[in-house]
Amino acid sequence: MSGMTQTLAVVVLFVGAMALLPWLVRRVQQRQGMPGAGGPAASRVLSQVAVGPQQRVVTVEVNAEGQRTVLVLGVTAQQIRCLHVVPGGAAQPQQPVPPAHSFAAQMAQIQDEAR
Repeated sequence: MSGMTQTLAVVVLFVGAMALLPWLVRRVQQRQGMPGAGGPAASRVLSQVAVGPQQRVVTVEVNAEGQRTVLVLGVTAQQIRCLHVVPGGAAQPQQPVPPAHSFAAQMAQIQDEAR
């Protein structure tokens, strides 16, 4: 029985070590200050639009070396293709468009301007 208990203890320790491995890797990355390791995100998805069953256009903001760049990516099940790059200085967040009061008010304003 002691041989079986010893084998069981080794298996339990091995499974426990495997379960703790991802946590340990994250802790080491955080201490070394590696990007994407619990600190501010080096990149983030701004938007995504489905254009087909497995096709999307995704806008991603990337902060590399203090420079902000926005990438427009075409994403399919087989590949990712860069469609457009917006350099750091030109990528300013857009101001939201104020909502219209009503369709009738907009039509009245357009008619007044036309006269």
